[in-house]
Amino acid sequence: MSKEERPEVIVDGVHQDAAGSARRSALKVSSINVSYGSSQVLFDMSLQVSEGETLALLGRNGAGKSTTMKAIAGVLPIQSGKVALQGVEVQSMASHRIAKMGIGFVPEDRQIFPDLTVDDNLQIAIKASVKGDFPWTLERVYDMLPLLGPLKQRLGGQLSGGEQQMLTVGRCLMGNPSVLLLDEPSEGLAPIMVQRIGRLIADLEVAGTTIVLAEQNLHFCLGLADRAVVIDRGRDVFIGTIKELDQNEEVKRKYLSV
Repeated sequence: MSKEERPEVIVDGVHQDAAGSARRSALKVSSINVSYGSSQVLFDMSLQVSEGETLALLGRNGAGKSTTMKAIAGVLPIQSGKVALQGVEVQSMASHRIAKMGIGFVPEDRQIFPDLTVDDNLQIAIKASVKGDFPWTLERVYDMLPLLGPLKQRLGGQLSGGEQQMLTVGRCLMGNPSVLLLDEPSEGLAPIMVQRIGRLIADLEVAGTTIVLAEQNLHFCLGLADRAVVIDRGRDVFIGTIKELDQNEEVKRKYLSV
């Protein structure tokens, strides 16, 4: 059965699919408000993603997707509201503590070390999971990202945009996160690299990774995401399955069309 055919309900923070199987909440964002200086940019923004699920956060450029991701990761302070990672509130923690708690953030601008090799970029990011183990090893990351294998000794600054994006994801995985935040991973990439990023996200979901995927491109998210949240001007304006969103012409026209 495809993910578009798996209806879900949420009961007390636990997702249940059509077969009655329960998936616990991995990340719950409740009514967060964020400002840049005196200008408020997020207004009671909420989302929830279950363990092993991929949630698409969709909206036009400037809608508040990156701000939401940065707020979850602790890069931006939250004025009010809650962010809970597996039931533990983290909204008042510094970003490095949130990362240690299990949130991995892949920013839009990649932020690799250009003067270090691919291998060094990955190795300096090694960190145990919150459980103290290492489900993502260097070998497993190279297996998941075979494009990087032949580039081990190449400097980060010598990589193409798509190769840098793969490296950024790999470096984040080396930190063994329980939730992976991907901020517009397909932005500005050649079509062949967009396809590779899409396959990578699908492979990560099969591996059991919980993902929040911020994107402008609904088509890219179809077949990857289980559910979707649409954001506009800092407010969530749609929450539902990705299939429901794809069939909702009014929401697509008002909030996603260029």
